[in-house]
Amino acid sequence: MMPHEIIVATGNQGKLREIRNLLADLPITLNSLADFADIKMPPENGKTFSANARQKAMFAVEKTGSWVLADDSGLVVPSLNGEPGIYSARYAGADAGNLKNNLYLLAKLQNIPAIQRQAWFVCVMVLAAPSGEIHQFEGRCEGRIAASMKGNKGFGYDPLFLLGPDFSETMAEISLVEKQRISHRGEALHQLKEWLLVQKRQELE
Repeated sequence: MMPHEIIVATGNQGKLREIRNLLADLPITLNSLADFADIKMPPENGKTFSANARQKAMFAVEKTGSWVLADDSGLVVPSLNGEPGIYSARYAGADAGNLKNNLYLLAKLQNIPAIQRQAWFVCVMVLAAPSGEIHQFEGRCEGRIAASMKGNKGFGYDPLFLLGPDFSETMAEISLVEKQRISHRGEALHQLKEWLLVQKRQELE
């Protein structure tokens, strides 16, 4: 069954904007968990992106009684043993914002040569229903960490994430349309959208 209303379990306005943009042509109302001021999400204590996304989705479903879309995403840098990974949003500290996280990552990589600065973004999205039905979608985007921040679009580590094959642009220098075509979140969202379209077609049969 295709949901006609979904609550997006995030307070990140950048993520919400990307999700709304890609699903704009579907007959679905997308609300933010920010509309539910009395709901406080629990600390993320999963060991994987998948575990954290499922935890958030199931908690929000229990509190709202609605379909919920939750995601957990982050940056993986092999030369830093996979950091920041699931701690991407709080890499420089619990209350660190994008700038502090980016500067902290640069400091950790200051003696690492460009050829060893490979990285990838991971996104795991979980769509959960009040019935207990759960669907998971995953995306990944490969790149490299730049020596300095470039661009003013996007959010998170986008200003440091150089895109291949020539690594001349960061994720923060490309348009939202292009980002959604190639990014980890865009890949997961396209999988979600395809699933929703299948449900829509089945309803019309």
